[in-house]
Amino acid sequence: MRHLQLKFAMVAGTATLFLATILLNEILFTRLEFAPGINMIYLPAGVRLLSVLLFAEAGAFGLLLASWYICFFHFFPDDPLRSFAGGILSSLAPYLAYRALLASGVGASLRGMSGQRLFCFALLFSVMSPAMHHAWFALMGGQDLWRGFIVMFTGDLAGTLIVLYGARLALNTFWPKPVARRC
Repeated sequence: MRHLQLKFAMVAGTATLFLATILLNEILFTRLEFAPGINMIYLPAGVRLLSVLLFAEAGAFGLLLASWYICFFHFFPDDPLRSFAGGILSSLAPYLAYRALLASGVGASLRGMSGQRLFCFALLFSVMSPAMHHAWFALMGGQDLWRGFIVMFTGDLAGTLIVLYGARLALNTFWPKPVARRC
């Protein structure tokens, strides 16, 4: 029962943080919006990757629920197919990047990753997410795909780097690694 409560807390915490970050992003970066959900700086992308890095499947499920909520009721209320697909793509891309990280043999710990590995992980996700979204847009007859891809890639990378390095800085500042003492 305790395990189920922990998973529920991870899902709810992820969904809440993701929705709060979307609101914050809209307040801070409204002028940098290219299209609904595509910004030159997109902090929610970083929260998506951080959530699966911390909570794996529970993080991905929390993202799915929050993404469906925001897509159906905010970004695309008149387009249920786009909302449904958008929620899946928004949660699947960070989870697949996380699985690729695990498959490469690199530990999935924010503290354990070097700055360079963290950057490469963010870069992988920042290519995967817009590629998956824009493949969907192309199937649906979308326009201006290259420009949208570039903006989404740039925004996802910027937002992801801000969130991941910010989280890493907070982790190292408030919970430093214990120092081995010599006798």
